[in-house]
Amino acid sequence: MSFEKELDNVWEDGIKPAVEDAGYDPHRIDKEPHIDRIDAKIIADIKDSKFVIADVTRQKQGVYFEAGFALGLNRPVIWCVREDDLKNIHFDTRQYNHIVWKTPEDLKEKLYDCICAVIGRGKKSEEKS
Repeated sequence: MSFEKELDNVWEDGIKPAVEDAGYDPHRIDKEPHIDRIDAKIIADIKDSKFVIADVTRQKQGVYFEAGFALGLNRPVIWCVREDDLKNIHFDTRQYNHIVWKTPEDLKEKLYDCICAVIGRGKKSEEKS
């Protein structure tokens, strides 16, 4: 997703809690300390991921690259976009189902349902039961 400050609440109130509630550890490269080259770290982290969430709101090229890399590794990609940016998604990805959201809370609910339905609940959710 875009790392623009004004979208931080999308991470904090939408994506991160949805992933945690589904029983997985959310990870966003700019939210964790590291001393690696950021591009190498992103690639390594995608290789270690069970799935990738690609929010294409603001149409950042890196998001498309990282999602494509994940697809090349046969990692499921969950595509998301804020409703007012839906018309701008790249034509190469329009055929994928996108979670279209209005607010971070809306995204949280829809993303949680999608993760549970498509990926399945993670082990951390089983520990909470």
